[in-house]
Amino acid sequence: MKFEMRLLLIIAVLLSLDSMADAKVPAALTRVQVKEAEQRLTDLGYWTGRVDGVFDSDSQFALIAFQKWEGRAITSKLTLDELKAIRAAAKPAARETGYEHVEVDVDRQVLLLVNHDGSVRVLPVSTGSGETFANQGQQSIAYTPRGRFVVYDKTYGWEDGALGSVYYANYISGGVAIHGYLTVPNKPGSHGCIRIPMFAAIEVSKLTPVGTIVLVYDKVSFVSAKDWAANPKLKQAAMLNGAATDYIYQ
Repeated sequence: MKFEMRLLLIIAVLLSLDSMADAKVPAALTRVQVKEAEQRLTDLGYWTGRVDGVFDSDSQFALIAFQKWEGRAITSKLTLDELKAIRAAAKPAARETGYEHVEVDVDRQVLLLVNHDGSVRVLPVSTGSGETFANQGQQSIAYTPRGRFVVYDKTYGWEDGALGSVYYANYISGGVAIHGYLTVPNKPGSHGCIRIPMFAAIEVSKLTPVGTIVLVYDKVSFVSAKDWAANPKLKQAAMLNGAATDYIYQ
């Protein structure tokens, strides 16, 4: 009898420990919950791709953009806690409204496509890493310039450069462009360009024709471009300045 009691006690303890271990592991979300998260992210302005209840790479990039904007840990994992945060979140707001343009928030590492009414579509990006690199015998710093720019040139499909290939590039200053790239780290990791996920590169290209204003800023630098939006001649001059010759970044 004592042996049986001890055996039952051991089994009870093991079951208790097993339950405690399970409690630490977040339960997988249902397809209905995943679809809810995708739809809510879309409604907030994050670029999710298809809303179908399948948490694919497009949905993952939308979640990463959300986590970056909200200052949350960038896990890229959709958990119940993330779903609760998505449900409670407000829409991202552009720094400037009243005209169509692009904003790149270097601190948050996100890009916002801004409409006339102030509504936005948000993508995660990776900007200049700040590290030193060599190109054609010259040392440079991987830096994404801050300020106001205009898309002055575009390429379609893949374009080869000294530092690698870029996909559907939208040039804003010398060799610095917003472009698709095979890898978009969750932190600054480019040579100076603004990398965006591949799945959105073609549509971003369509939505940013030559002449599109691009604002690139961090917490200590922001320059308005409302005067450019109101005066096409100023914007034309900015386009000519931005087209200064340079090599292709990535």
